[in-house]
Amino acid sequence: MPLSFRSENHGNIAFGFFNIESDMLLLENHFFFADRFCRWMGEIAGEREPESVPFELEVHVIENPGDMGDLMGAIHGIRFTGFIGRTYELYPFPRDPKGFKQNPEGFRTQKIIEKEIERFSSPGSMALTFHRDGGVRMGACEFSIPVFHDLIRYVWQGGYPRWKDEIRPGYVRDMKDRVMKSGNRFFQGVFAS
Repeated sequence: MPLSFRSENHGNIAFGFFNIESDMLLLENHFFFADRFCRWMGEIAGEREPESVPFELEVHVIENPGDMGDLMGAIHGIRFTGFIGRTYELYPFPRDPKGFKQNPEGFRTQKIIEKEIERFSSPGSMALTFHRDGGVRMGACEFSIPVFHDLIRYVWQGGYPRWKDEIRPGYVRDMKDRVMKSGNRFFQGVFAS
């Protein structure tokens, strides 16, 4: 489930998984798969001076809020509108609350989810910019380094409700390995104990 994270320029914003059977993430109205996000973080963590390197992630952008859908209505099985509603028609919220865990094999639904989101979105890109003063910009959102770290840890943990049986996909484990080896100051302390 997406959580609220504090941005420096837009107040609280939504980031996270929105259906436990998909590994797609949202950042406000930008949608992208978690394996791409993790690969992106791993590549950036390998850069010594990310301030001088442009990074862009291909995303799906949903401009019309009605096309995004009603997450809570879909979870409760009462309102299946927009893209999120469609994902819950395909992959309903579990009847048993104990089943509410992020599926580590959610990447297997990517082709289906990609086909569905194309009906509601347009292709776009989201730039990631690192500022010498320590700020990080993802698309239109500015984050402090601690909040940027929270976004990375959210994906590592499987968001809320966490990964099923604490099993993480390989791409998530690879991201952590690369971040842990990073000498990049923007990634220092992400996984500190």
